[in-house]
Amino acid sequence: MKLLKRLTVVAMVCVVHGGKVSGQTLTIIHQFGDSVSNGPNSSSGLVQGSDGYFYGTAAGSYPFPTTSTVFRISQTGSFTNLYYFSKLRNSNGTGPDGLMLGNDGNFYGTTVTGGNTNVDQGNGFGTVFRISSNGVFTSLYSFSGVPDGAFPEAVLVQGKDGNFYGTTSAGGVTTNGEFGFGTIFRISPSGTYTSLYSFLDYPKDGRSPNGLVQGSDGNFYGTAMTGGMNSCDCGTIFRISPSGTYTTLYSFLGFTVSGFGNGDGSTPGAGLVLGSDGNFYGTTLFGGVFSFQRNVGYGTIFRISPSGNYTSLYSFTGSPSDGIFPDAGLMQSSDGNLYGTTEYGGSNVLNGNCSCYGSGTVFRISPAGSYTNLYLFGSFAGDGAEPNAGLVQGGDGNFYGTTTLGGINNSGTVYRLSVPLNPPANQISSVQANGNNLYFSIPSIASETYQLQFTPDLTSGIWSNVPNVSVTNSIGAMLTLTNFGGAAGPQGFYRFDITP
Repeated sequence: MKLLKRLTVVAMVCVVHGGKVSGQTLTIIHQFGDSVSNGPNSSSGLVQGSDGYFYGTAAGSYPFPTTSTVFRISQTGSFTNLYYFSKLRNSNGTGPDGLMLGNDGNFYGTTVTGGNTNVDQGNGFGTVFRISSNGVFTSLYSFSGVPDGAFPEAVLVQGKDGNFYGTTSAGGVTTNGEFGFGTIFRISPSGTYTSLYSFLDYPKDGRSPNGLVQGSDGNFYGTAMTGGMNSCDCGTIFRISPSGTYTTLYSFLGFTVSGFGNGDGSTPGAGLVLGSDGNFYGTTLFGGVFSFQRNVGYGTIFRISPSGNYTSLYSFTGSPSDGIFPDAGLMQSSDGNLYGTTEYGGSNVLNGNCSCYGSGTVFRISPAGSYTNLYLFGSFAGDGAEPNAGLVQGGDGNFYGTTTLGGINNSGTVYRLSVPLNPPANQISSVQANGNNLYFSIPSIASETYQLQFTPDLTSGIWSNVPNVSVTNSIGAMLTLTNFGGAAGPQGFYRFDITP
């Protein structure tokens, strides 16, 4: 079987698989502690580096307010703290909120507070930083509130131009003397900063944006938690060009109750993910089908096209059979489905810790809306609680994530969730450049041999084996193969020649 992928395209193959899931297994690979050496409360997702390790941040909490860290962890749980954010008024920032892997092999992130500031606004307005895989830390930028922004609470995204784009939840240019409703910014890998847009709030647009994703058209898309053109103050979905041209695509309406409202959701708490079909997918914290028991909707999952065509896919129904409050974004797996977490919900409850809501769930939903609960947290010491960060699929095909609470120290956990997948076998799921290297991910079948091939011209019919990029997989899983120096070569087309 021969499969084509263009070098400059990173894509997922969309195949929908529904039905009941069985055989999933959750394994705790790390227990956060209650000390400076093992700071607690990771509320951000993980990112896998080209070395196979996962990288993440832990924010720390009272009585250890200075224990926020950047850490590295292997698939089997070998844990290393790479960097400590030392003090509340630390010029390098405090409260890191997730990482992304840059094209240069370094990780980039933001801190919610801290940084260099001369104003009397507590502990600073946050920073942007770079950190290497061995812990070399560089602070790139410190926010000042007005006019550039304050409190960046979302993961950065690297654009096709090589710059990083992100949002702040407050600050920015204002016209009414207030502190500001958030911004969208661009920053170069060396720290050159440009503010692209300042939010103006209802009825003009949203406020408190949640991060960005770049679409295939080159524009960036995102959500704002509140504001919008409807009086419910339910949030928005927006588009912005790399140069700063801004458009509100959709304003949320809230929930359905006795036939009133459209059940589309309210308060998107995370950004969007670009699906393989070219649409964007996301979640809202509230809204959807109204719950008279709790006087609130439990959240929704939605799809929206680049032009603003909105579809509500699912409304959460709450404990004991479903999740509550999806506080993190979605990710698309190698099987084409979308995976995510809810902060609360499920059949398991905690004593004295939101026991009315449950401990959280992991779910799967197809792009068409077929929904399955995969795992219900609640053992507490055994599996953790409140997974309010999203998931990442590792190169081994498993899903990895964190919980904010639970574990033996009630300080959170890092977990691995194995779910039987039905991948579109032998179709390349992603092509990623990192420095001069190219990384190809492909769901494999046991005992098949995968040889990467290249051609500069599809019309020639001549394909050449890429030297030393051939793997025989004995178990059947997600393979990640590296073409060292491939990104420095000519543009062309890749495929895998698969035998037998």
